[in-house]
Amino acid sequence: MVTLAYDGTKFAGFQSQPNQRTVQSVLETAVNKMSTAVSFVHIFGSGRTDAGVHALGQVVHFDLENDIPEKGIVNGLNSLLPLDIEILSAKKVSQTFHARFTTHGKRYLYRVGLGRFVNPFKRFYTGHYKYPLNLELIKEALPDVIGTHDFSSFVASGSQAKSHVRTIYDATVKYDEANGEVIFEFYGNGFLYNQVRIMVAALLEIGNGKRAVHDFLRLYEVKDRNQCRATAPASGLYLKKVYYDEDSIDNITN
Repeated sequence: MVTLAYDGTKFAGFQSQPNQRTVQSVLETAVNKMSTAVSFVHIFGSGRTDAGVHALGQVVHFDLENDIPEKGIVNGLNSLLPLDIEILSAKKVSQTFHARFTTHGKRYLYRVGLGRFVNPFKRFYTGHYKYPLNLELIKEALPDVIGTHDFSSFVASGSQAKSHVRTIYDATVKYDEANGEVIFEFYGNGFLYNQVRIMVAALLEIGNGKRAVHDFLRLYEVKDRNQCRATAPASGLYLKKVYYDEDSIDNITN
């Protein structure tokens, strides 16, 4: 189990794609340089992130035939990887662990830069909203986000999910005065394609008065993406943390 951070600006997303620079393909190249295995070592991620989306705590797993100490994996991979990826930690886990299938929750963070114009030094790392914003209206709306709902109005076309029902355990917003940013966080059992970015766009519209404070309740009922068309930019989205049961990451070295 490896936890990593990356700047998604110059990646075409996490998942490998032909003739594209992706996090998975770059990481697999580094892992296979470090490995002594004859067969190709595949990387399995906790989930995909789109082009331009960042990660503060993405999790992957892979199987190595050679026994490399955890510190050696961290140091070895960081010496082979480009500067827009950093390995934060490595842990030997049981055979039952799977980065994708044993996760029970994820936390996403979304940063929104305010002001009339885009800060050139933040353009790859925040979304931007130039309109007036009442944060109290957003705070009033957030309890409607929490709970188990059908998020069909908040999923982009191209989703392959069989069900659009997801559970949000926590949703917060705060104003970072020092940086002139509004920061959202969402913790849930899973998220649909572009769900966080669509929810952020709708919440910003609530804060601007373009939507009723409790419009999420109506959107759950109508299940219509056309009534919630805006999508916040990928640049402001960060996968902050992936959660697992303690049993699934039982450290076999202990």
